[in-house]
Amino acid sequence: MSPEAAPDEAVDPRTSSAFLVNESLGYLFPAALRVAAVVGVADHLAGGPRTAAELAEATRTDARSLYRVLRLLATRGIFEEDAGGRFRLTSVGDTLRSDAPCSARSAVLMNTDRSMWLPVADLSRCVSEGTSAFEHLFGLPFFEYFAQDEDTADVFHTGMAAMSDAENEPIAAACEFPATGTVVDVGGGHGGFLLAVLGHHPGLHGVLLDQPHVLAGHLLDTPGIAGRWSIESGDFFTAVPEGDVLVLKRILHDWEDDQCVTLLDRCRAALAPGGRIMVVDAVVPPGNTPHQAKMLDLLLMAALVGRERTEPEFAALFEAAGLKLSRIVPTPTVLSVVEAVAA
Repeated sequence: MSPEAAPDEAVDPRTSSAFLVNESLGYLFPAALRVAAVVGVADHLAGGPRTAAELAEATRTDARSLYRVLRLLATRGIFEEDAGGRFRLTSVGDTLRSDAPCSARSAVLMNTDRSMWLPVADLSRCVSEGTSAFEHLFGLPFFEYFAQDEDTADVFHTGMAAMSDAENEPIAAACEFPATGTVVDVGGGHGGFLLAVLGHHPGLHGVLLDQPHVLAGHLLDTPGIAGRWSIESGDFFTAVPEGDVLVLKRILHDWEDDQCVTLLDRCRAALAPGGRIMVVDAVVPPGNTPHQAKMLDLLLMAALVGRERTEPEFAALFEAAGLKLSRIVPTPTVLSVVEAVAA
């Protein structure tokens, strides 16, 4: 039996039961992946294969326990164990190195952090009460908690930057920008996407808008785009800098509909004549098609107040903010570019 099996497919109940039991144990893989990321196993394998005992000595961990974690990860192609009991990096596991190109380590640490993990464990509360589990567990809404917990905030913002590293270039290449003008990256974090956009379009000027503590880690001070960018701190629910293109990448999915409408209204007010808003988010496909957005949607439900949206739901948000959906541009990533113009 497979996850894609038709609901009415005739399957032995014992097979179905075994399948569901196995699925219920799926959380153990990201738990093991987190262990490998926390202790830096991949970094210690960069020089070649090593035994669990050698890795345990290097990482100051228990050899028997570490071996059991690595054995599970080897079943998913992260590491590979040879006949001599030595583990080596696979091409997938190599991206768990902290210094790897497009390293996934920070993103793994973010996605498996207790601030994400614990609310998901309490997902039934979201279903029964229709609210996020985060505030119940941590005493504050998601972003308010981060504002007073610097360590968790750093995990989140560094993880989001890492999550974006692999997608920024292909998305920037898929977007259609004017030859000249100003692009405002609204809530753009460390500016990785804006850096990619400015690299592709030498006639553009960029503005990165975010909170001061986020902007402190920005990536824009590079020779290739010198003199073509500026940073601006502020609350995007209050005001947005004027621009020809306003980008909202992985932003709207964090918020409830009314908050999204407020933000989009601020963006509409900041649009130069003939300007466009580019919402870079996942678009949930209809039906039973597997898509990462359908998983992340549950994470958003548990930890924040937003959700992933379908095309009609984006259109409704735009209409409520005096905008209209002009087109959706797919990208090679799980995200699409949902464009809006003034109605």
